[in-house]
Amino acid sequence: MTLPTVFIPHGAGPCFFMDWTRGPADTWDKTAAWLKGLVADLPERPKAILVVSGHWEEPVFTVGASPKPPMLFDYYGFPEETYRLRFDAPGSPALAARVRELLGAAGFPTAQDDRRGYDHGVFVPLLLSIPDADIPVVQLSLRHDLDPRAHLAAGRALAPLRDEGVLILGSGMSWHNMRGFSPAFTAKSQAFDAWLERAVTDPATRDEALSHWTDGPHAREAHPREEHLVPLFVAAGAAEGEPGRLAFRDIAMDVTISGYAFGERGLAPDAQGR
Repeated sequence: MTLPTVFIPHGAGPCFFMDWTRGPADTWDKTAAWLKGLVADLPERPKAILVVSGHWEEPVFTVGASPKPPMLFDYYGFPEETYRLRFDAPGSPALAARVRELLGAAGFPTAQDDRRGYDHGVFVPLLLSIPDADIPVVQLSLRHDLDPRAHLAAGRALAPLRDEGVLILGSGMSWHNMRGFSPAFTAKSQAFDAWLERAVTDPATRDEALSHWTDGPHAREAHPREEHLVPLFVAAGAAEGEPGRLAFRDIAMDVTISGYAFGERGLAPDAQGR
C-alpha cells in the first residue's frame, strides 16, 4: 500500500504540554486533537516515519542516523517541565541510508549526522501522534538555501519510501511570522491560507505555484523567512501527480493555520478540514 504524505502545523514550542497563557487556554486544543489522530487516520500504520522539520537546516540534505536520538530542546522561555519531555522512539540507520541512497540517485549531495537529537518540530507533534514512541523516526534536514524547486525534487526522489511503509511528514507552520500573531493579521492569514489550499490541490499546477509561493497574497507577512513552509514542498513533491487537499484548518493566536495531505489515499479530514 502507498502511504500518503502529510504536512502538519507543529504549534508553538511545547504548546500542547503546558498551560497556555499567551491567549485562550484552549488555543491549541483542536490542533492537538488532530495530531492525536494523525497515525490512526492513515490507511495503514507506518513502519517508520521520515520527518522534515523546519528547525534543521544544513548546506546539503542531511539525515539523522542515530539509532537512539536524544532530545534537542530548541525552544526558549517555556515552563521548566517542558524541558523534561521524553520521546524515546528509536532511530533507523537503515532508513537513513535508504534516504541518502534515493537522494544521491537524484543527484543530490547528502550527509548524515550520527549524533543530532529530535528537535521540537519532531518530538512535540509526535508525542501526540505516537505517544508510545513505538515507530522508528528519522529526521531529514532542509537545505539551507530553502530553494522550493530543490525541495520539491527531493520529495520526488523520496517517493519510493511511501511504498516501503514510510510516512513522509513535513513539520512546520502554514503561517509563521513571530510578530504576526494578532487580530491585525487575521484577514491576511485567511487570504494566504486560501491561496495555499488552491496551490496544493491541483497536481498539474502545484509545483509551479509552490515554486513561486511569494506571489501568494501577503506571502512575506506569512513567512518573513520560509523555513516553516519548505517542509510542505517535500511532502508535496513526494506525491507528484497525485491530489493534495486540506486536512486540517483552525484559527490559533488569531491567524489561520492548516495541514495538508497528499496522495490518492490521504487522511480523513477533521471537522475543520475539507
